Amino acid sequence: MARADVSATTTPLAQSLADGYRMRPACIDDLDAIIEMLNTGSKRLFGVERFKADEFKVDWGTPGFDLERDTRMVAGPDGRVMGYYDIFDLNEPHVRIYCWGNSHPAAGKDIGRALLSWAEQRARLAIPLAPAGAQVILVAHVPTMDHTAEELYLEAGYHLARYYLRMVIDLNGQPPQPVLPDGIQLRRFAPGEDDRRLVQAVRDSFSDHYGHVEKPFESELAEFQQHYRAKELFDPSLFILALDGDDIVGFSLCRAAADDDPEMGWVDQLGVCRPWRRQGLALALLRCSFQEFHQRGRQRVGLGVDAESLTGATRLYTKAGMRADPRWQISGFEKELRAGRGLSVQSVE
Repeated sequence: MARADVSATTTPLAQSLADGYRMRPACIDDLDAIIEMLNTGSKRLFGVERFKADEFKVDWGTPGFDLERDTRMVAGPDGRVMGYYDIFDLNEPHVRIYCWGNSHPAAGKDIGRALLSWAEQRARLAIPLAPAGAQVILVAHVPTMDHTAEELYLEAGYHLARYYLRMVIDLNGQPPQPVLPDGIQLRRFAPGEDDRRLVQAVRDSFSDHYGHVEKPFESELAEFQQHYRAKELFDPSLFILALDGDDIVGFSLCRAAADDDPEMGWVDQLGVCRPWRRQGLALALLRCSFQEFHQRGRQRVGLGVDAESLTGATRLYTKAGMRADPRWQISGFEKELRAGRGLSVQSVE
């Protein structure tokens, strides 16, 4: 199905900005200025610079993402970037759309309101693309410490649907040895050879997570290859696969360092397909990753998790010795754009 034209969404919003401020799509030449603006806010909230140009280039290169259509930034009278937002709505069934962004700490709320208003108008263009009668939701994640952003979302009619936690462990000494269920073997990811089977395992293991919506397989494969294999720091030796025969039944997909802490190893995705759960495999994979990071000299390991995980992931991580870091809590906001039957996972029966 063809996408709707978004050109009509830009003009009215310019009227809500003060004289000299201009909203327009971002372009690659704006990237360094956008990163500087976002890191100004990150340093104010967390004391560290969390955003990197290389990561944005990967995101902007996601198949189907269009800077002209899917981004807006606000420039001030002096040309300085004062805010940035983007929308990710790339795949069928177009029922759960994600917006993300922020404005400069010195910017007034009007800039945030204008960008958030654009994001909603842009997201509403997905409604005709969604299945008839399906609920369409706009989703946004913001640091809980960012009270100004939280207020903007609440004022705009969003509701707080979820909290997400960062859990960490300090690697003091050798981590415990992993204990594998009978018949399970571990090995490293082989790029090219394992891509399709790993994506299928990821789809299977996350099919009962809150908010999950099944996407076309080929689209998910293309996104996987972009978001992992296109990254400069991609290291296949940190992708640990659990196999039962030739089947990938579990995985721990890690990055050498967290965005904000070069001494912290990061577990990007940890999953076990449902038939192989409750046998200790997830804990074994996690401990195997801890061992790998310990050997590489990392002082800490972290990961993100739904605070009310439907599959009990928080209990697993606590059992593994991890704890929540209260500074890094994320608030998950949602706004219903069209009422209807929900196609995303809300509970596990």
